[in-house]
Amino acid sequence: MLMNLNGDNDRRAQALQALRNPDESRDDVLRKFVRLASQALGIPGSFISVLDDEHQFVQAAHNFALRQSSREDSLCRHAVDSDSAVVVPDTWLDARFVTHPLITGSPYIRFYAGAPLKNREGIVLGTLCVTDTEPHPFSAEQVTTLKLLAALVMSFLEAWHSAGFADPVTGLPNRQRLIRDLQFLAASGENTSRRLVLIDCIDMPRAYELARSMGMGPVESLLKDVATLLPLRLRPGPGEMLYTVATGRFAILTRDHSHLTAGWVAGRLEGISADLGEGIAVALATHTGEVTFTCGEIPPQEALRRAVSALHEAIGRGLPSMRFSQDADARHTQDFTLMHELACALREDCGLWLAYQPKICLHSGIPVGLEALLRWRHPQRGELSPAHFVPLAEQTELLSELTTWVTARVIKRLTRLRNSCTQLPVTINISSRDFAREGFADALETKMIRAKLPTSLLGIECLETERILESTAAMRGLEMLKLRGFGISLDDFGTGYSNISYLRRMPLDVIKLDRSLISEISSDTASRIIARSIIAMLKDLDYTVLAEGVENAETVTALTEYGCDQAQGFFYSRALPEAELDEWLAWKMRGLC
Repeated sequence: MLMNLNGDNDRRAQALQALRNPDESRDDVLRKFVRLASQALGIPGSFISVLDDEHQFVQAAHNFALRQSSREDSLCRHAVDSDSAVVVPDTWLDARFVTHPLITGSPYIRFYAGAPLKNREGIVLGTLCVTDTEPHPFSAEQVTTLKLLAALVMSFLEAWHSAGFADPVTGLPNRQRLIRDLQFLAASGENTSRRLVLIDCIDMPRAYELARSMGMGPVESLLKDVATLLPLRLRPGPGEMLYTVATGRFAILTRDHSHLTAGWVAGRLEGISADLGEGIAVALATHTGEVTFTCGEIPPQEALRRAVSALHEAIGRGLPSMRFSQDADARHTQDFTLMHELACALREDCGLWLAYQPKICLHSGIPVGLEALLRWRHPQRGELSPAHFVPLAEQTELLSELTTWVTARVIKRLTRLRNSCTQLPVTINISSRDFAREGFADALETKMIRAKLPTSLLGIECLETERILESTAAMRGLEMLKLRGFGISLDDFGTGYSNISYLRRMPLDVIKLDRSLISEISSDTASRIIARSIIAMLKDLDYTVLAEGVENAETVTALTEYGCDQAQGFFYSRALPEAELDEWLAWKMRGLC
């Protein structure tokens, strides 16, 4: 804010406004400076002023009562306009000031000496002055001291700006500066429609993974390189500002009619790479989001929030760019509310419950296992299936809490039915994040041991298979579970071309055939041939094969003929609450108890 002001009137005006805005910690230091100036120079009064085109504003003063005047009446304008120290030993003897209102009237200035406050570019933003109601001689040594003190004041102001308004790594104006700039535009009565574009082009989790082995230096080099590359690619014009608003995230503030739209920016940045150092380049994947607004109509923080909402919508949809949408924003607000309510439900153990879907042996017709399915009885929205809240929980730490909750309830059931003839193994769904958690397998085994239950009674069903394969930690966690005796199931087999490779790489016991694979085998020849071939292959590989979504007797007959081991679906039973399940099992297994 206090730099790069040459030839940019807008930025100079914003810098002056920032200096005039109250800042208690800054102004306290300025008051110490003016007191020091009085003591060092032996002049009782002193002040620091900021001048714009029309006014003088006194920011800090010692024994000096004036707080504001017109620029025309300001003695300091002579120091600002001449870009040099001005000394008036006796204003009554200076023709310029004989009839001056600040000499003939309050504060009755008789002596004045002022030095300009210049930034490193030589732009004068104000003055440091000493004054008295009596005349004084002022030596060359005192002038030198005044200039030195003025330089110290300016150095402090630049440091204050750098600490509060500049990103320490990229050197660009930071988020606080963006908020201040928007506040200034609103205060100035600016009614031009503005556009705020957010840019996300660095995969920060990946960058921090590199930092684990290479240190933070290369990551900072990457951020600096991007900060240099963006203005070269985008070439913002006068009055168009580039900011760093978060680590690896940038913003452009421009007018609504500018060509710098989110879509244009994403296009300009497509396919670029940045330097990590030591000859290593990192490809940048760019997403942008934008919002248009009029300063003063919405708070600056709200403008930034809306731009963030648009950016996250683009990232979530895998799109290069998005404009802010009230509907999408409302949906995200509802999602956030839902996650808050889910956290409360977990904390208070209220509303969440498990349904259990039986697994049936196709050869005997007897139940051989259960799948635990999470449900939520929401106080306002009614019954919610996992599809409504689990994908949202996956983006937070709540997913692990849900896994802990489900595991505890399943172990409680298994403990209650110990030595019962209706005791059946229960499978729970686990995400790749849970598999990757350090010590997850050990913790799960410990829980089963404390409950005096064999690990074989608790099955693990793999969700997000591709993510598991991409994560070394998740694959190691899966292998640890297998070694500890937990049965491992692969869900939704047959829905993707890459499924067969999973069989070679993952330690699996049960393969679940997706409902889309077997839903038409009773009526479609091609579906029958495909299902028969896949089941035969899986049996040759010595897997237990389970078909899900079985809804009619014809499908059961075909699956049995093809050698499928187990089935689950509405033909046998819907997913049941625990009390209903106990009754169903007692009836279904009545000949065995």
